[in-house]
Amino acid sequence: MDYQSFIQSKIVRQKENLNYTLNQWRFKKKKIVFTNGCFDILHRGHVEYLAKAAELGDKLIIGLNTDSSVRRLKGENRPVNNEEARAILLSSLIFTDKIILFEEDTPLQLINFIQPDVLVKGSDYQPEEIAGYDIVKTKGGEVITIELTKGFSTTSILKKI
Repeated sequence: MDYQSFIQSKIVRQKENLNYTLNQWRFKKKKIVFTNGCFDILHRGHVEYLAKAAELGDKLIIGLNTDSSVRRLKGENRPVNNEEARAILLSSLIFTDKIILFEEDTPLQLINFIQPDVLVKGSDYQPEEIAGYDIVKTKGGEVITIELTKGFSTTSILKKI
């Protein structure tokens, strides 16, 4: 398989298309980690955060807000990069196993579908505030926050530009 096909194979547009993969991973007793975000302009802070998230389990799934979702959350001038570009960049990271796009403002429905073993967000959230906290905790999973890399954010990059 060529690299571009490999990168594209990590991108899932319909959550139902994850069923086979999730079943395989669970059969093999793989620990599934889920995180999400807009990841509009991929930067060092994102990469370090995602690398730390991936280290918490065996398989990393990233929920990616679609363009319409980003606009509702961040305003009409966002995203800077469209969902296809953002998905390709994220899926090219060696530790990314799957990217799943979602339309909603939060990934609650997606988390309920995936039932991850570990749910991860940045330390700018309190664990109890994280969408899906109750779902993951109820099934005996972990909800973990990761310290963000200081000095790196999409907003600060946009201000510099």
